[in-house]
Amino acid sequence: MDLFALRLLFVLIFTVACWFFRPFGINQWTAAGCGAIVSALIILFELRVRALSLKRLFGAVIGSLLGITGAFLFSLVLRNSLPDGRTRSLLQIGVLLLMTYIGLVVGASKGDLLNLAALGGLFTGERAGRRNTKVIDTSAVIDGRIADIAETGFLEGVLIIPEFVLRELQMVADSSDSSKRQRGRRGLDVLQRMRGNAQIVVQIIEEDYPHIREVDLKLIELAKHLEAKIVTNDFNLNKVAQVRGVAVLNINDLANSLRPVVLPGEKMRVVIMKEGKEFDQGVGYLDDGTMVVVDHARRLIGRSVEICVTSVLQTASGKMIFGKLDETSRPEAVRASVEVSNS
Repeated sequence: MDLFALRLLFVLIFTVACWFFRPFGINQWTAAGCGAIVSALIILFELRVRALSLKRLFGAVIGSLLGITGAFLFSLVLRNSLPDGRTRSLLQIGVLLLMTYIGLVVGASKGDLLNLAALGGLFTGERAGRRNTKVIDTSAVIDGRIADIAETGFLEGVLIIPEFVLRELQMVADSSDSSKRQRGRRGLDVLQRMRGNAQIVVQIIEEDYPHIREVDLKLIELAKHLEAKIVTNDFNLNKVAQVRGVAVLNINDLANSLRPVVLPGEKMRVVIMKEGKEFDQGVGYLDDGTMVVVDHARRLIGRSVEICVTSVLQTASGKMIFGKLDETSRPEAVRASVEVSNS
């Protein structure tokens, strides 16, 4: 918020200065409008520079200096080759802008080849900052729990949202399928909530890999480039990233580790929601989404029953609890099943 106020103050001061001094002798209000536009462009340039890594920033500076030097040498040739006049001045300005622009773009694109470690420990903070960078997957945004995790402070550092993730999220939000459309819109709401929180640093970058079609592979390449971790709850992306040597923070793993431990023999009450895959099984869910499979409960769909836990299966995609009807409540369950069958 302080940075926003500082930028607004900069625009106001620059606009008032142009209105007061009237550069090039133009009208005061025209000068003020031009000043507001120029100051806005300067702030836009500042936002782009903030997203650059230190290596790319160094590369852009070095490329610009080399371009300006080359333009100066070329202007000497033009001065000795052409007579003094507007044509020569225009060519000199054009060569200066062209070579500076080319040096800036090429230097920024090749900046990652620089080895800043050779300058000693002066730039070790950049590597430490990169270690605190997380690249967010589309599934993590749609899931929604990442906003709560970030607000508690467990996700420190900068959260990176690539443009190709935003495009995929927009495609889901515009889907003809109502369930997908709802999930996509929820993801956009979660992203807006995160960006509106001053305690969370969210950056949207335009880094893309046109030669790679799959979004998951683009995420892995970006994480490698930024030396960052991927935040996701996609099981397949988790496995592929680990194979390629990229660290992953799986939201499902975090949720599973925080779930209360359930031991065989414990009793719990659950509502049977649907049939199970095996014969005469019923399936229910706990409040945290854990699936509970109950034997001999197929006829008790829609009923709340007390069960005794027989085993717990922990997998990478979640936890499953298996149980059977509690002996003490079995007569009540039998009566309920008879009522259901008679109706």
